[in-house]
Amino acid sequence: MAPRALRPFIHRDYRVLVTALIASVFGQGMWAVAMVYQVKALGGGPIELSVVATATSLGILLLVLAGGIAADRLSKRKIIIAVEFASLLVMGTVAALALTGNIAVWHLAIAGFIHGAGAAFFFPAYSALLPQMLPPEDLLAANGVEGVFRPVLQQAAGPAIAGMIVAATAPGVAIAGIVVCHVFAFIMLLQLSHKPEYDSHIAADEVRPSVFADLKEGVHYTVKTPWLLWTLLFAVISVLSLMGPIEVLLPFVVTDQLFGDAAMFGFLLAAYGIGSAIGSLGTASMRLPRRYLTLMLSVWGFGTLPLIAVGFISEFWIMAALFLVLGVTGGIGQVIWGTLLQRRVPSHMMGRVSSLDFFVSLSLLPVSMALAGPLSQIIPISVIFIVAGVVSPVVAVIAWLAGRMYDDEISHPLDSQPPSEDDREDTAIGHGGIGITPGADGAAITGASELASSENKSAGK
Repeated sequence: MAPRALRPFIHRDYRVLVTALIASVFGQGMWAVAMVYQVKALGGGPIELSVVATATSLGILLLVLAGGIAADRLSKRKIIIAVEFASLLVMGTVAALALTGNIAVWHLAIAGFIHGAGAAFFFPAYSALLPQMLPPEDLLAANGVEGVFRPVLQQAAGPAIAGMIVAATAPGVAIAGIVVCHVFAFIMLLQLSHKPEYDSHIAADEVRPSVFADLKEGVHYTVKTPWLLWTLLFAVISVLSLMGPIEVLLPFVVTDQLFGDAAMFGFLLAAYGIGSAIGSLGTASMRLPRRYLTLMLSVWGFGTLPLIAVGFISEFWIMAALFLVLGVTGGIGQVIWGTLLQRRVPSHMMGRVSSLDFFVSLSLLPVSMALAGPLSQIIPISVIFIVAGVVSPVVAVIAWLAGRMYDDEISHPLDSQPPSEDDREDTAIGHGGIGITPGADGAAITGASELASSENKSAGK
């Protein structure tokens, strides 16, 4: 029998999908560096980089709800293939413009927006497709596999290779390398089987509800599911308190306290990525714990406590160890959360709930980024990191109590065969008011983690 973490690879379509995803994620990691140095080659500075990064974020946030509705109404297989083909066309165009010397910053901004829009459609479709592709007992391992290769390729290998290519040649050559990644991913995705379960849950002769009705159903389900709702609220506040300090203020901590440079900052991000991979792999290798909601909120919430020490550390290895721990706890929580969504959300709403997770949990991300800089002018950075480290544990406890998660996880064990679809729907709607039912990548935090990943891509969780 294959080790638990490798069991998903027994299934052919999963092997095809993961192989394509690895190539695509590697290309995304290369884009983080190639885009930055292409902007700099055009004479751009922080403002121009901000324009491109903002365009990417807007593409995600403006269209992720539409992406969730599409995943529940259309063929998930076709959506994923279409997104990869669009990425191939966009990167091919950017590469051609860069290599011929005709590229401008606005081209990169448009490419960033389309790239973000693609992610908005890809993630809900991928989240909804995986439970159709694998048996329930293999979903934890599958999410763990992704939690391993995504940070390794997106935050370490991809940027490192792109950096070497840019240093030896030019940004346009690195972008051409990204095109090769997308060509390979597209060809692999074409090998996915044409299975009915990969398509819409709406029959061809069935009257389709309106798009608004679809969205309303997804929102209603989320609001009436206390553990899902409270985890999303936890994620909103955690992202507000965490992402700004980490993304905006950490570079200044590296410069002023550790007397380091950009390379040291990159190593800290790498330590976080390695920790995330370790946490994901460890979780994928074990059975889903009985107290899965308690463990998830505990590692996500109390895992931020090491940030309290950020403002007082003067040794790089201590700071790196801190971010390694932060990555481990984040990886554990993300794998459990992704599995939880796929196991407990009715499959016909998986796309919409995933997109709502993504949208709601990241809604205050721009606010966090905008506040971090100005606050550092009136409040010591050490105090800001203390607050960042303390907020999540407090909110996690509140969410755990308010969502009655200690009762819900006992009433709905996931280490045994899951209930039928009808049972899940009846439970969700009939008992939604007492915390009984359905939520990454992030990254509640799948969404948070996912855009944290996107932000790390752009900046180069």
